[in-house]
Amino acid sequence: MSVILEMENICKQFPGVLANDRVCFSVKKGEVHALLGENGAGKSTLMNILCGLYKPTSGEIRLEGELVQFSSARDAMELGIGMVHQHFMLVPTMTVTENCLIGDKEGGSIKLDRKEAGQRLKELAERYGMEIDPDAIVGTLSVGEMQRVEIIKALFRGAKILILDEPTAVLTPQEARALFKMIRALTDNQFTVIFISHKLDEVKEISDRVTVLRLGAVVGTHDIAQCSIEELARLMVGREIIFDVVERQHPVGDILLEVNNLSLHRLHSHESNKLLDDLSFEIHEGEILGIAGVDGNGQAELVECLTGIRKASSGEAIYQEKDLLHLSTRDIMSHDVSHIPQDRQKTGLVMPMTLVENFALQDYYKTSFGKRGFLNWTSVEERSSKLIQDFSIKTPSAYELAQNLSGGNQQKVVAAREISREPKLLIAMHPTRGLDVGAVEYIHNQLIDQRDEGVGIMLVSTELEEIMRLSDRIIVLYEGRAMGCVRPSETTIEEMGLMMGGRTLDEIRNGRVKEAPVE
Repeated sequence: MSVILEMENICKQFPGVLANDRVCFSVKKGEVHALLGENGAGKSTLMNILCGLYKPTSGEIRLEGELVQFSSARDAMELGIGMVHQHFMLVPTMTVTENCLIGDKEGGSIKLDRKEAGQRLKELAERYGMEIDPDAIVGTLSVGEMQRVEIIKALFRGAKILILDEPTAVLTPQEARALFKMIRALTDNQFTVIFISHKLDEVKEISDRVTVLRLGAVVGTHDIAQCSIEELARLMVGREIIFDVVERQHPVGDILLEVNNLSLHRLHSHESNKLLDDLSFEIHEGEILGIAGVDGNGQAELVECLTGIRKASSGEAIYQEKDLLHLSTRDIMSHDVSHIPQDRQKTGLVMPMTLVENFALQDYYKTSFGKRGFLNWTSVEERSSKLIQDFSIKTPSAYELAQNLSGGNQQKVVAAREISREPKLLIAMHPTRGLDVGAVEYIHNQLIDQRDEGVGIMLVSTELEEIMRLSDRIIVLYEGRAMGCVRPSETTIEEMGLMMGGRTLDEIRNGRVKEAPVE
């Protein structure tokens, strides 16, 4: 295969941070090239340079041997480079077709035929196995469908080099297989895919070669066939990674949270189905209850109801003899409940604030942080420094703005703040999303430690391996309904994936529904 992309001696300097340090990155036409590294290793910065969002401090970029310079993302797109970002760049009030036309060189043309554009999108989706309705309003789509829109948008704009940042984070195992089939269909047609993921088993499965970054510099580039998953992890973090979960030493305790007949109706909608449909479950002291499912199937609404963000239509959630459904968020959090939200940037952090300020957000009103409305900055700073050290948060200082950290380090800030509050009930939604293997190992160990100290944990995750590894019991949600409740030792990844696709446990085990093949 011929080389299509060369990034030579790329350096990128931010105030106080050398994000990329003489990085050399070469990609061949028609290959899947994985890019690995810890949070803050410089992966996103390097890719933002490649797609025209950042300008390198120094270094050169060559496409098919020709020296190129990008002054904007439009320049990169016109040369065939498309990126699907970890945080989607879509306008929710517009249709799929309109979103694909935004920024396209023909998007502002009066002569542009919208119907023709929609038909072209439909053809692309069918060709590469991506189901999407060009006329659908993006805001009505699930997170998984939005990701498909981003991929189709890049192809629609003529991308020949497609950068995928954590592309399977919101997919079921069956959907991930379909995505991989689509990726191979692309590479068979001489498209090139740069694959960024923290799921090392997926990197091993789909990639041809891999480049590993550490502390902004290249550790090495290897043929994937010559690397084991353990070797990839060691290259990323510089040490052995252990994911074995320590078996519990004590049985679970009393019921801590009891949810009965929880329902949430849609507002201003003619659809008959509910966002949450008659959910009942309990969480015991010292137990991890996993909530599995593809994003957009009621997990966010369930968490919002239990944390006072959204008012349920009916039901109850009894915790410490109080119904959480009738308490404010402040009241709930003051009763030893911690919450790691699903979107670190929108609801987990105040992005223009410093880390010190973000660490104090939940408990600033408590006497340990100050009196009569005045913060005890010494106490706040000491706690911040300890959390930064304990959770290995990469930041120039505790007074760095949250918006200047990598996505993974932003997630560490949220997780550190919530876990350190010593809760009795921890509601953790995607606590390891976007984290590298070393940080995932640390968060997992923290959750196990909390479990062993008697904390009841509701773990919401789309990572099936994570759910299976950590949970004592697992409930699978589909369109707001519970498809079944299982113990990890008594089920399989395949069975979980089928429930995530809308098949009940009873249907699967009684053989009334068979798994449909992936097209």
